[in-house]
Amino acid sequence: MKTLNNHTLLYDEVCPMCNLYTAGFIKVNMLDENGRKPFSTLSEEEQNYIDLDKAKNEIALVDSKNKKVLYGIDSLLKVIGNSFPWMEKVGNLQPVNFFLKKLYKFISYNRKVIAPSKVTNESNIQCVPTFNVKYRLLYILFATLFTAVVLFQYADLITLLPNGNFSRELLLAVGQIGFQYLFIQKLSKEKQLNYVGNLVTVSVMGSLFLVPILLSNQFISINEYVVLGWFGLTVNLMILEHYRRVSLLGLPKFLTLTWILYRIIILLVILNL
Repeated sequence: MKTLNNHTLLYDEVCPMCNLYTAGFIKVNMLDENGRKPFSTLSEEEQNYIDLDKAKNEIALVDSKNKKVLYGIDSLLKVIGNSFPWMEKVGNLQPVNFFLKKLYKFISYNRKVIAPSKVTNESNIQCVPTFNVKYRLLYILFATLFTAVVLFQYADLITLLPNGNFSRELLLAVGQIGFQYLFIQKLSKEKQLNYVGNLVTVSVMGSLFLVPILLSNQFISINEYVVLGWFGLTVNLMILEHYRRVSLLGLPKFLTLTWILYRIIILLVILNL
């Protein structure tokens, strides 16, 4: 790889995704050993020429030699394009660039519900993205639809359950949000949507965990007991992940109990249809 020297990415050090890909750039030598820097350690001089509000939402690439800054998808295309010029050219084509910028914002504005970090009251500057209702609602919609599609496919493998349809699975996924909302009404709208964002992320993670069984079943017949066992394991992992996220957000622990309660109620309803 061709190294882009004298350039530094400002990353959110408590964001697992940000840590992963910025470390990856350095590991493959796209950036030198000083190619990334925690956002919270910015000096006063750097804060004078870096748009801090923009850098919280779109990762900043600082040219330390010329004191120039690129943000978001432009900064990533600069790093990648240094090693693969054709990718930067394609990425800068107007329709492609438009799509990439929208996709980047979709992920960036939701990164704290995709991969949450512990809520702190530290006084130093923190790289927390602006709360964006539009992108949060889009994420919730996308995650809910994805979950419904996977569960609809997986339910077909379980003959013990009554025949279902996509509408049923979509209704159950939406119902989970509505049920949990009953217990978070006293929270601010921002905290409500932050929780719901984490809630649907747990569902997406569970759905992704089911995908290997769905793919394997296309080539070999999977024993139904294996299907049920895998589903049970997935549910238990989801419970642990939900509890972990509720703890990180500083929300009441009983939200995990109501999450479990909803699923028990739904299972009983489905079995008695």
